[in-house]
Amino acid sequence: MKETFRANHLIKTGFILLFVFILWTVAIETVDEAPIGPQNSIVGFSGINKVFHEFTGLNRTVYKITDVLGLVPFVVCGLLGLLGLYQWIRRKNLLKVDADILACGVYYIIVILCYFLFEKLALNYRPEMVEGVMEASYPSSTTLLVASVMPSALLEINRRIPNGTLKTILKFTVALFTLFMVFARMFCGVHWLTDIIGGLLLAIGLFFVLKGVIQNLDSKKAE
Repeated sequence: MKETFRANHLIKTGFILLFVFILWTVAIETVDEAPIGPQNSIVGFSGINKVFHEFTGLNRTVYKITDVLGLVPFVVCGLLGLLGLYQWIRRKNLLKVDADILACGVYYIIVILCYFLFEKLALNYRPEMVEGVMEASYPSSTTLLVASVMPSALLEINRRIPNGTLKTILKFTVALFTLFMVFARMFCGVHWLTDIIGGLLLAIGLFFVLKGVIQNLDSKKAE
């Protein structure tokens, strides 16, 4: 009963964060708008965004590093997908694949759909043009991917790897990588501060729902 309560609490918290993300998205399209972006593109929360961008400046080296490392979440999705495929083939039934892997598979599809959706919507543009091109900036897609996929990797490490040195190293590496990517993306100057916040709200909200769903599945299996 206690585990079910905790799981449902996580899911509710996740949906609250997703609702806050929606409110935040509306706010960046309506609050303190001004043409401070490239080619006078309109940006919400212009005051704080302008000050923060002037503080960070643009660091192309860090930007390129985070762009390359931004492929890591896709690798994590692929590895878990391969594990699911292996179980499916061996057990000859998709429904016999571990429930947490199936849940993560659905979760990754949702995350990637959000990634491409906001790339197309282009609610605002980056503070700096990339190779002469204006690119969509909200929410930070790299932040979204890293902050949603890497915590799920931690979840699976905790579930599937026995306690020991390897588990400790993997957990530390994943946590350090996640923190580095979020802060590096925030301070390299290719996103507005509000883009990073939006990416974190969406990612953490989705992850809380995933974690709650998996805990619920575990409780039902235990019963």
